[in-house]
Amino acid sequence: MRRKSRRAWAEAAARRADEELLARRLAELGLPAVPRLEMHENRTVLVSITKHGALRVHRGYAYASDRVLQAVVTYVSCGAGRAAHRQAERLLGTFPVDEFVPAPGRRPPRPRPSDRRVLSRLRELHGELNRRHFGGALSPIAFRVSSRMRTRLGEITLDARSGGPIEIAVSRHHIAHDGWEEVVHTVLHEMVHQWQAETGQEADHGAAFRRKAREVGIAPVASRDLDVRSRYVTGDQEEEGAA
Repeated sequence: MRRKSRRAWAEAAARRADEELLARRLAELGLPAVPRLEMHENRTVLVSITKHGALRVHRGYAYASDRVLQAVVTYVSCGAGRAAHRQAERLLGTFPVDEFVPAPGRRPPRPRPSDRRVLSRLRELHGELNRRHFGGALSPIAFRVSSRMRTRLGEITLDARSGGPIEIAVSRHHIAHDGWEEVVHTVLHEMVHQWQAETGQEADHGAAFRRKAREVGIAPVASRDLDVRSRYVTGDQEEEGAA
């Protein structure tokens, strides 16, 4: 009973922190004053305004880039034209909110025993690429092999409060089917986002990302088409933008 209460308390505290962060970021991006902001985890309606004027936003957007949150502002703005409204709606729909908010009561999956060698190899790869392309300046980071990532090759998770990197996830399907050279490209892509986060920049696919990507020798794009598979979303979405 006590353990359950502690877990519920921790979840409530994390939810409040996400809500405060999201409200502050939206206000900085020009969100008009609203009576209150309500976070939810309903995938059916991601963003809406209630009849009492409250803004309801999916909790996963607390982890989105400024580009995606700007779409939230545009979507709820009365002054936005129909075309801008539709464009914002499309962008909001591409952000994978569910991947940032685990289902209630579910813990992150434990690594499979067979993943240990792969995870060790990924950590070694990170160290090698860090020395070669970043002068060893990047911090060590956790890796995860994901079975859920079907439309993604990899992604980096950032702390919603500090903005610091937490982990890099790489698709199990990508590792199994695309060859190690492509995995190296994916890890390096996410390390450029790590570099952005650790140097106080927005972790996006803007000009700074493209310059650094060229510098380290990878394609300066948000997504890649691979002959042997379908696609990725970048750390990453297969739109131009959110990491």
